[in-house]
This record gives sequence, C-alpha cells and structure tokens, in this order.
Amino acid sequence: MHRAWSVAAVTFVTIIGAAAFASLPGLLIEPLHREFDWSRGTIGFAVSVNLALYGLTAPFAAALMDRFGIRKVVALALTVIAAGSLLTVWMTASWQLVLYWGVLVGLGSGSMALAFAATVTNRWFAARKGLVTGILTAAGASGQLIFLPLLSWLVERHGWRPAAVTVALSALAVVPFVWLLLRDHPADVGLAPYGATEPVAKPAPALGAARRAVTVLLRAARTGPFWLLAGTFAICGASTNGLVKTHFVPAAHDHGMPVTAAASLLAVIGVFDVAGTIASGWFTDRFEARRLLAVYYALRGISLLFLPMLLAPAVHPPMLFFIVFYGLDWVATVPPTIALCREQYGEDSAIVFGWVLASHQVGAAVVAFLGGVARDVFGSYDVVWYAAGALCAVAAIMSMIIRRPAPSAVATAA
Repeated sequence: MHRAWSVAAVTFVTIIGAAAFASLPGLLIEPLHREFDWSRGTIGFAVSVNLALYGLTAPFAAALMDRFGIRKVVALALTVIAAGSLLTVWMTASWQLVLYWGVLVGLGSGSMALAFAATVTNRWFAARKGLVTGILTAAGASGQLIFLPLLSWLVERHGWRPAAVTVALSALAVVPFVWLLLRDHPADVGLAPYGATEPVAKPAPALGAARRAVTVLLRAARTGPFWLLAGTFAICGASTNGLVKTHFVPAAHDHGMPVTAAASLLAVIGVFDVAGTIASGWFTDRFEARRLLAVYYALRGISLLFLPMLLAPAVHPPMLFFIVFYGLDWVATVPPTIALCREQYGEDSAIVFGWVLASHQVGAAVVAFLGGVARDVFGSYDVVWYAAGALCAVAAIMSMIIRRPAPSAVATAA
C-alpha cells in the first residue's frame, strides 16, 4: 500500500478527533440560555464569531502549512482548540463565550479546516484526488456521528460543562497521532505522490505566508469564477453549518422533540453524509463539477423548504426521509468545489479554496446569528428555513454560470 493512503488515514482520524468542537454549538444554545439567561442572539453571535474565524483563518493556515509544515500547524491548532473549549468551563459572562469558544476555538479549527484536507490531497495524490477529497471531507461527518449522541447525552444528563471537557480531551488525544505519523510531503519518505510516475521534489518553505495568502486572494479576486465559487459556498455554509448544525436541535426542541432525539437525527445526517460525500468525490472524478454543484444545491433547497412542515414532537417517517435526503447532500458540494478551484487556479488552489471556505464560514456565521435573532423576534425558525431554501436555488444557478478556463489559463495557473 502506498504511504499516501496511511497519511490520508491519519488525516481522516485527525479530522474526526477535531470534529467534536463542531458538534457542540447546537447543543449549547438551550443550556446556556437557561443557566445564564443569555438571549439566543447573543449565543448565536459567539457561534458566528467561531464560524467566521474558522473560515477567515483557513487561507492563512494553508500558507502556513507551506511555510512550517502540516504537522506543526495542525498540532498547534488542536492545542488551541482544547484550551478554548476547556476555558469555557469557568466562564461567567457572555464576552468570555465569545473569546473562548468564538475566538480561540474558531482560530484553532480554522487552522485545520478543509484547507488541511486539500493540502494533503494536493501533495500526496496525483490520482484519485476527487475520491480522497470526498473521504477526508466525510471525516467531519464521521466525527459528528461519533460525538453528537455522546455530547447530547452528557448535556442532557450532566450539563454542558462535561461536554466541553470532552471536546478538549478529544482534540488533545489526536495530537500524538499527528506528530508521530503525519508527514508533510512524499519527498520526506523518498516517494512519488500516489499515481505519479516520477518523484516530485519537496518545495522550499514558502516565506511570507500571510503575504502570499493575500496575494493569491487579490489575483483570484480579479476572476469571475472566484466570486461565483465564493458566493455558492457562502450559501452552502449558510444552509448547513450556520442553519442546520446550529439551529436544528433547538428548532426541533421548540416542537417538543427531546434534545437527545434531535441530536441523534443530526448524527444520522452524518451517517448519510459520509456516503454522500464519498460518492460525490467519485462522481467528481467522472462528471462535470459545475453540473454536480447545481444538482446538489437544487436538491438541498427543495429539502429545506419542506422541513418546517416535518418538525414534530416525535420522529416520523417523513422526517427520516428528510434526514436521509439532506444527509446525502450535506457536504457533497466540497469535492466539486475543490475540483473547480484546482481546475481554475492550479498550484494556488489550496489557498484559493481557503478563501472560498472563508466565504462558506462567513455565510454560516451570518445565519448562525440571524437564526437566533429570528427565533427571538418571530418565536420560530420557519422564515429562516424558507430563506435558506430560496438561497440554495440561487446557488444552483450560480454554479452553472462558472466558465471553464481556457487551456492557456490552466497551463499558466499550473
């Protein structure tokens, strides 16, 4: 077996271990509201800071990985996540939630976001990139599957603090695997990337990581495909992390569903997300990425328009159908989006994708905040579900507008 697959396996486990932090925000809203009497908008603001920094840190993290190596950046990021989550146990004011969970966990998680998976894939694989991207993207959903039932049980039975400690310990537990088993480049072990016929020399450390990230952004921002990719991915974040991951559990609880049952439904979404994302990676290797994106967004929008009619005190077959249907589409957009970044921007694609991911998280942050405000103002989440469904229709249209690069442009980017 090629060493690239073991590196991919370590990356998969790392993302699973770090997925605990992404599973907790939706479970914190009601307990923090009850204990501290903070409004849902205030708690949603802390989550939005987390999501925004997650995205805005990603392009700089990709550049830092080029400068200092994957191992050092990811190990430090996991430690920062653990510190931020652990400090929330002693918080007494809402600004501390914003600082610990919003800033520290946001910066740490952004430093090992999907740009981490894109960097590993670009360095270690010359073939099967779509499939590997799908597998690594599905790792987040696998982590959700593992941690959501456990964390919801802890919150329900023992309060939110043991759940926060569990997140911290899970992040720390992965650090030894990263440090001992992960390698930055195939050249470090004298190999060619998987699928390559000749070895690839390890590039020299890239100086000026922040400057490079900004330079790549400015160069990409002069092209139309960048704005279309950023716009569609912002809607992707708004309709997944910002809306469903953050507000599905409290929305279901509003209709009388127990928190543990709602969290279990989110975990089931993770089950089908694994299958959907891996399948999407396989499709991306074989079909046009633009058309795949258009189909994914259209189907997601349709499912969200039906959700307000499905929420009820108990789980029933139509709700299960939504969970399966939506789960297959949860992050299926990632492999074709990364493929389009690679097609348009060549060697800069990981950093460009980092900026596209930033737009994803900014979209998620806006909806995480506005969703809480809408619940405070209207007494329900219905208007947010309908708005997200309409936005997904817009994203489907935007996906089809993305033009293929001219052959000369591809050669220049590569």
